[in-house]
Amino acid sequence: MTATSRAAALTTVLLLAGCGVGERGWPSPLELDYPPAPQQLLPEAGPAAGSADATPLADLTDPGWLRETAERTGIPRRALAAYAGASLRLARTDPECGLGWNTLAGIGAVESVHGSYLGARADADGTVRPPIIGIPLDGSEGVMEILDTDQGELDGDAEWDRAVGPMQFIPTTWDEHAQDGNLDGRADPHQIDDAALTAAAYLCDRGGDVTTDDGWTDALAAYNRSVSYAHDVAGLAEEYGS
Repeated sequence: MTATSRAAALTTVLLLAGCGVGERGWPSPLELDYPPAPQQLLPEAGPAAGSADATPLADLTDPGWLRETAERTGIPRRALAAYAGASLRLARTDPECGLGWNTLAGIGAVESVHGSYLGARADADGTVRPPIIGIPLDGSEGVMEILDTDQGELDGDAEWDRAVGPMQFIPTTWDEHAQDGNLDGRADPHQIDDAALTAAAYLCDRGGDVTTDDGWTDALAAYNRSVSYAHDVAGLAEEYGS
């Protein structure tokens, strides 16, 4: 998928209201043609991975693996470090889930072109600037209606909620699942380590064992109910892992 088509996919994602939207009006995933679960892959761990719980995500992966995989896939290295680190962290804290870096990378590609949508980029500290903020979820055609839940604190909109950050969380989902991936003492949806680890935790919470077709489908359907979205993520996960 090219950067242009990923940007177009992001527009669809925003119209579908982003991660964690309620289930009103959506059919069950079992009624739809979801793809099978792609193989879930772990990266090569770096020396600090033995103390994964006490190490920032960006420092968990082998630098050589990061360099080679970034060159092969075209994923920006800083974003890749977040996806890979999140999968290594979850391998220790929730090994039954089995979530791979390649699924997180597939989601990050569709959601925000790895934090680069509309010229944004992840700085060395992992903060995506300028912030990526979705359209208002105001109930217009193709959009769920979600009145403001965070007084505009995360999304800058005190009337309607909006999806925020490189992994596109709505405020209520972020509030429930937020993680501190870079261990700076706060969870920020615009910081790519925090966003990737929160996405990982959310997927595992909703899907259980995501190495199974049922678990992966449940996880992706919770993130976004669009079947085409799930196929895009699955295709990218397979591509990145090949």
